[in-house]
Amino acid sequence: MVISFLNQKGGVGKTTLAINIAGTLAKKERRVLVIDADPQGSALDWLGCREENPIFTVVGMPNATIHKQIRDFRKDFDQIIIDAPGRLEVVMRSIIMASEVVAIPVQPSPYDVWAAKDVLELIEEATVYNEKLKVVFVVNRKVVNTAIGRDVIAALSEYDVPVLNTAICQRVIFAESVASGKIVEEVDANSLAAKEIRTLTKELMRLDNE
Repeated sequence: MVISFLNQKGGVGKTTLAINIAGTLAKKERRVLVIDADPQGSALDWLGCREENPIFTVVGMPNATIHKQIRDFRKDFDQIIIDAPGRLEVVMRSIIMASEVVAIPVQPSPYDVWAAKDVLELIEEATVYNEKLKVVFVVNRKVVNTAIGRDVIAALSEYDVPVLNTAICQRVIFAESVASGKIVEEVDANSLAAKEIRTLTKELMRLDNE
């Protein structure tokens, strides 16, 4: 399955989700590829910080032909995760055409809810070429013990796109793990962050059977 984390708004945590979901799948002995489609190369930077052997493959591909190039990788990998750029619409369209699931990370903020309209319009245009595409929202960086997460779910209900049940909370361990080129599972497998990522991964994988 090809899952992309896509949002035109920056700072929503696309790369953090992409590498942690990829790492969780790799821990289950899946052959996983992460395509870093962002010219900033955040996923590649994360890999560069890693001292241990990589648990999944990362390649840089910030171009508008991903939907064509991805065919060459499908036979070698069980799961492909795409970390999409923001604002590069021609690249984003190619990613949408290449994907089976587009996950839109949304922070509990009115700005993120408003920005969702733009990315959904772009997805709607591109689905002409990918009619079977599944699109979901993922609440990311939810502030623990606040009602803000519930508020953003209610606000997103105005769009005809489901919100996944698993929300990822704002936790220091995410920043700490990224700085060392690790996933949260490797830093502390029993942490709440690791448990949230595992639950989110299962929820995303179930989409393959729906």
